[in-house]
Amino acid sequence: MKLQEESKLCGTSEDSSDQHLHQELLNKTETLFHRLLLKDRHHNKLRAADVLQLTAHSLHSHESCAEEELIQSFIQKLLITDYRARYIKTKDNNEEVHKGSVSNEEIGQYEKIHSMDVQMAVFHCADSFLKQLMVTKLSQCQYALPLLVPDPFTQQIEFPLWTFRQINKSWKMRNINNEIISQTEPIYKAETPMVFFFRFGSVSSSKSQLMNSLINEKHNTFFHRNCPGSSRSRLLMDGVVEIAWFCPSARDTDKFNECVAFCNLHGDAGDHEKQLQILTEMSSVNVVLLPQLDRNDKHAAKIQNLYRNKKPLIFLFTEDDSIVKLMQKGKYKIGLKDRNQSEVSEELRRAIKDCLSESSSTFRLEDVSRHSDIRVDEEDDDDCRRGREAAQKMMGFLEKKDLTEIKESFLPHQGKLWHQWSQKNKELHRPRADETEIEISRKQTEMKKILEQQHECEISEFMKLFLKQMNLDAEHENMFFVRWLIILLHEYISADLSALHHKYSEKWSTVLQMKENKDEFEQPPAEQSELERISEDLQAAAFGLEHIMREIGQIYESCSSVKKNKKDLQVHFSSLPSLAAEMMISGFPLELMDGDAAHVPVIWISAVLDQLVQKLGDQRVFVLSVLGLQSSGKSTMLNAMFGLEFAVSAGRCTRGAFMQLIRVSDEVKTQMNTDYILVVDTEGLRALELAERSTRDHDNELATFVVGLANLTLINIFGENPSEMQDILQIVCQAFLRMKKVRLNPRCVFVHQNVSDVTAGEKNMEGRRRLLEKLDEMTKLAAKEENCNAECFSDVISFDVQNDVKYFAHLWEGSPPMAPPNPNYCENIQELKETIISHAAKSNRLMLTHFKDRIKDLWEALLNERFVFSFRNTLEISAYRKLETEYSKWSWSLHSAMMETENKLHNKIKNEAVNEVEETDLQIELRKTSEEVEKSMSEFFEKDKDKDILIQWKKSFEIKIKELQENIVRETKRKLNEILQQRDLRKKTDAQRTHHENTLYEKSKELPLKLKDKANDEETLKKEFDLCLEQSVDETRDISVTPPFKDIDIMKDAIKILSVIFEGHLHDYIKEDSEYISIFTVWSFFDYVIFKKSTKQGVKDLKKGAFSTMKGTFGNIQNLSPEIEAQIKSLVSDVDQQTDQMIQSFNISKMGYKISCTEKLIDYIKKRVTEHQEGEVKYEFKNEFCIDLVLSICKKANKMITDQHRLFRETNDPEISVEKKREEYYSILQKSCNEAPSAAVFGEIICQKLKEPIEQSVYKKTARDLTYEIMKNCESLNGNRLNLEKHILKTLAEEEDFVKYMDYLKYPRFHFKSFIRDEVNRYITDKFSLSVLPKMKHNIKLLQQKIMKAAHQSTEHVQVNSGDVGLWLKSFTQQLSDVLIFSEKDLSGEKHHDVDDFNLLEDVIKIDLTAIMSDISNSLNKDTFLVKLDYKFRPHELLTDHFCQCCWVQCPFCGATCTNTVGNHHGDHSAPFHRSIGLNGIYFNDTSNLSTHICTSAVASSILYIYPNDSNDEIPWRDYRRAGGVFADWSITPDLSELPYWKWFVCTFKEDLEKYYKKTFEGQGKIPDEWKNYSKVDAIESLDNYI
Repeated sequence: MKLQEESKLCGTSEDSSDQHLHQELLNKTETLFHRLLLKDRHHNKLRAADVLQLTAHSLHSHESCAEEELIQSFIQKLLITDYRARYIKTKDNNEEVHKGSVSNEEIGQYEKIHSMDVQMAVFHCADSFLKQLMVTKLSQCQYALPLLVPDPFTQQIEFPLWTFRQINKSWKMRNINNEIISQTEPIYKAETPMVFFFRFGSVSSSKSQLMNSLINEKHNTFFHRNCPGSSRSRLLMDGVVEIAWFCPSARDTDKFNECVAFCNLHGDAGDHEKQLQILTEMSSVNVVLLPQLDRNDKHAAKIQNLYRNKKPLIFLFTEDDSIVKLMQKGKYKIGLKDRNQSEVSEELRRAIKDCLSESSSTFRLEDVSRHSDIRVDEEDDDDCRRGREAAQKMMGFLEKKDLTEIKESFLPHQGKLWHQWSQKNKELHRPRADETEIEISRKQTEMKKILEQQHECEISEFMKLFLKQMNLDAEHENMFFVRWLIILLHEYISADLSALHHKYSEKWSTVLQMKENKDEFEQPPAEQSELERISEDLQAAAFGLEHIMREIGQIYESCSSVKKNKKDLQVHFSSLPSLAAEMMISGFPLELMDGDAAHVPVIWISAVLDQLVQKLGDQRVFVLSVLGLQSSGKSTMLNAMFGLEFAVSAGRCTRGAFMQLIRVSDEVKTQMNTDYILVVDTEGLRALELAERSTRDHDNELATFVVGLANLTLINIFGENPSEMQDILQIVCQAFLRMKKVRLNPRCVFVHQNVSDVTAGEKNMEGRRRLLEKLDEMTKLAAKEENCNAECFSDVISFDVQNDVKYFAHLWEGSPPMAPPNPNYCENIQELKETIISHAAKSNRLMLTHFKDRIKDLWEALLNERFVFSFRNTLEISAYRKLETEYSKWSWSLHSAMMETENKLHNKIKNEAVNEVEETDLQIELRKTSEEVEKSMSEFFEKDKDKDILIQWKKSFEIKIKELQENIVRETKRKLNEILQQRDLRKKTDAQRTHHENTLYEKSKELPLKLKDKANDEETLKKEFDLCLEQSVDETRDISVTPPFKDIDIMKDAIKILSVIFEGHLHDYIKEDSEYISIFTVWSFFDYVIFKKSTKQGVKDLKKGAFSTMKGTFGNIQNLSPEIEAQIKSLVSDVDQQTDQMIQSFNISKMGYKISCTEKLIDYIKKRVTEHQEGEVKYEFKNEFCIDLVLSICKKANKMITDQHRLFRETNDPEISVEKKREEYYSILQKSCNEAPSAAVFGEIICQKLKEPIEQSVYKKTARDLTYEIMKNCESLNGNRLNLEKHILKTLAEEEDFVKYMDYLKYPRFHFKSFIRDEVNRYITDKFSLSVLPKMKHNIKLLQQKIMKAAHQSTEHVQVNSGDVGLWLKSFTQQLSDVLIFSEKDLSGEKHHDVDDFNLLEDVIKIDLTAIMSDISNSLNKDTFLVKLDYKFRPHELLTDHFCQCCWVQCPFCGATCTNTVGNHHGDHSAPFHRSIGLNGIYFNDTSNLSTHICTSAVASSILYIYPNDSNDEIPWRDYRRAGGVFADWSITPDLSELPYWKWFVCTFKEDLEKYYKKTFEGQGKIPDEWKNYSKVDAIESLDNYI
């Protein structure tokens, strides 16, 4: 009673003391969080995404760190499962403590932070997902896990059940028959005995240390006072209950025979009654530590209650030294004082085992949540709860379903239909020996039908629910939902999957034993088929998130293929890739290769990556892949390195390939030259499930695929088995050899795992030497298979045997399942990570868009049997096209700059201001533009996002630009020198014309004086004026040096010359104009050829055809091989191109046409024909070839020559010239009649003289400006040559004109020129008012200003220098000499010596010039714009020169044109897509059937043959390069794309083609029915996919 009263009296003071202590604890806790830089993180939680990114801190191992880095260092080590995360030392930054300058009160805050406080601080500040990751990693480190955790600020107890959801434990036990039973369970479901340890009061022995000796004496499962990192200042562990499990291994050394849970309450149990109550109720055995039994102890009542309880209880007395003693049934006591730790541990273990044998109670983690007054994290978080409910709802669909049938029922899109489609796709790319285009089309149709059937499949309610949930605008809830679904699915399948694996393992052992006992060639069929069946069941039973995402991918692909949504799909199919992209960003892996179908869903993967680019931007990625045998620790290594969650248990081996994004922090991005690491994990090579199938091809495909995708591949070798090493090394060598042949340059690092002594330097050196020897040996073997030369591994890739071979320690420190990860293994992981970062810093960056293209290219090539031959590097092609577009701009800059210079010099030459042109002068003029181009090139190669790909062409394009400049300068010099020569040749003619004009001006001025009084009579004046002009024309004709002007007839001249050359043969050959044969439209040159007698094979031999199949042969039209046809066509095309240039050089508009022009053309053509047939060809041309070539070229040039001669005649024919200037002369006459001052008359004459030069200058300048504008604004002309071709093909399809099509097919260059001309004319017509006219008016205005400025400055110059009209005229003409063809000689013979009023002269020029400019402006219209321009200045001619200086070589099979923008380019000819060879006239021999084969599918065939010229050797079409000649120069990649364009063309113009070639599409050449389904719209749309 007295005690109670005392208690009441003291109550107030005790409460006050408790509050003070509580406040002090809170202050210390806040200080701790502040010191750890977690002050605000208790509410603003750390996220898993934050700690999983690659930071500068995570790149290095930290055994000690500054206090503020403790959290980072702990998390970093924990993520790589280094159990030393708890033992990180802090660097002492507080020297003042040691110097004694800090008071005792302040020392507390500088005390060393307890390691468990670091762990628990992270736990309290982590969000749900980071907590779960953290606890999962703690479990992997074999550490005890937080079970009940008081909040450090509110003291509310939390049960973090969510954090246990991903943990699975495995153990082995023996049953009553002494058989070993393996068991794997999610730990939250496991029902096990539980032993609960707690203490009352302060005890001298470490409870946690004692517990460790029961579980694993070599590992500190529970942190204790003697561990490194322990300190007196522990703040966050009091009241925390930790749990750990002992898992037996069915060995005699096991401490317990069953799985047992151990719980440990930290702190005085008397202060934590709720925890004590919960755990003592749930435990199987309670173990309490206390100094000794004392009835006066404040906890005596609690101890007495525990003793009275039937539950087994073990007392451990720290102040007692007695051995174990049974106090009564289920009650033991053991003394600890001064006793051997091992003895105590053994006594305690036996006591616990005895208690457990008597107890039937079990503990289940989930049951803890039933207790009241504790917070269960899953229930308290609404998002987590809703996510679980949604996942459970989905799991409801799976109840009572056979596991092997679930996927078929709920995921039908990825079942048989997808597998059938995958198989068909492989068959399509690997054609049978006798496969035709009809069969290829049939397969494509079958594949379409499969996709249509797939599209018709209903979406299961299971999938609908998943999509509905994932489309909610609740990111956090959805994360929980996905995590829950993974957890529940794993729980659902784990038992059945484990049983199937056990069954498979037993059957596999039986099969192996039978194989050993029987002859090695004999197979045990029944057992083998049973093994196959179990393997199929295993495949069917595997069911996880990856299969759900695979289903979504297949739903997307089926919708995408038929281009419409599914009826039962709640969202549009186009939104599905966005969902997958979001999941990737959230840290989930995405299946890259379907492991079941062994196929890459390219459309789906591309769409997801497109969405990633849309969400993240086109980020730089460093792709890291891993290769190794099955179960060699690949996924474990990646998980440890980056904190990932790839499946690692034996029952969940990776199938196919998965990719996962790892974010790189801003600080590391610069160092690594990347924004993300993209990790590709793969299934093991030599997979057990595929053991009896043809695995070599599969393994080679997988290895080639992931090696090609990656910047760096980790080659994982487990153990030291020589045969296993040989297996993987040969596969790896072959993969890298293939990469070298297709110009990809990945790197590799070999990781040799499970090496017994990684510290032995000598042993490692020897190991490296042996590995290199083996690699060299395997390289030689692989080189034989790949048919190339390589003597050693370093010939294949850049490889440093010292730095690129890593030796890894054993993964476990001891024997599983209780062994923790080996810290040396974790160190090796950290070293490997540093090596990877080093490689990343030096590697070429890959953009996400590049990665997408690389996937497509590699997979497409792998589908074909010959990878190297089939690989098409889209990244390189895309980058090269971009480079070509830039090259087009650079070359245009140089051309346009030189055109300006050429125009100025042209004017000066005409004005006799320049008499000589040197290359150095032109180079100086071009220097500024040249420097700008060089700068632009440099920036492009250095800054473009594809710079790492582009660098390979930098040197060659610098050389091309240099050569282009030299050619431009050389060509400009040639043109200007021709103008100089022509000027000199025309001197007499021009002088005579000028004299004639000026004489007429003089006569116009003098006529009023002759008429005297009659001058005012308008009628008399006009009559006399007309008479004067007629006399003048007659006089000029009499004395003219130019022959009389007549109509010209180029064709008549050509026939006349040819008649002389061929001595009458021509008369029989050509009778009428209508019978001219255009050589540009003939379907074969066979009729023009005679084979030389020396040819070993005559025409008869050639008739066997250029191509053959096992069924028959292909023949070319009239039996000329494609090689010969190509040679002749090339000759014709080149002659046409050169004669075009010759005609331009004749400068007919200035020099006039003479028959000598045609003579020169014919001489040149005849010379080229002779040279060709005297070369290394085996044929000669008949006379008809030369005749038709001459007539075809002359006919084509007829209009241009006639138009140019018309311009010449208009300028030089006195009659026409006088008529044109009649009004001008009459105006001078009128002024003279009105007695106008001589300055006024002279001013008008000057203006009249300027009119034509002004007009020509404006037209030329506008043409140049317009050309640049058209290049910018006209869609077809604003890119490279390939873009132009795409628009040509679109236009051809829209017009459906067969004649134009054949022009394009036979002579594409001609058609290009025609198309450019039409495009330019259309642009001028459409934009004349909006663009052309304003440009012309602007140029008129600029020229007017320049002329007036010249007049004003000349006036000033004369006045200053007291000069005469001669000085004025000299100054005036010099200032205009570079813009106008106008000089003093233009006024020779015109009397103007009496002009002395220069101000009046300037005013007259200003007035008259305005009128003239107005006349020119008013006369501008679209009809006259081009007519008034010389051909060579017309925009379409300038653009033709720009676009057509490229490669025009055509495919020897189908006639597709090489699309390289540079003529005489280095490397192979290539085209983006080819066409049916029947369009080139190839047909089946001994039939009249045109072939429908497309050469890109034919080169994949093994049954088509080429007969090269002069050879009886059959060369398979797939090895066409061996035929040499034109064949060897082409790169034709196998391509089984649909190519709708040319298939539509063949069907649309079938009859026209048959009529043209006089053959039919029948028999073997029958057009596949599937081709007829393509519409014109399909054809046009397909061009965007292929070009």
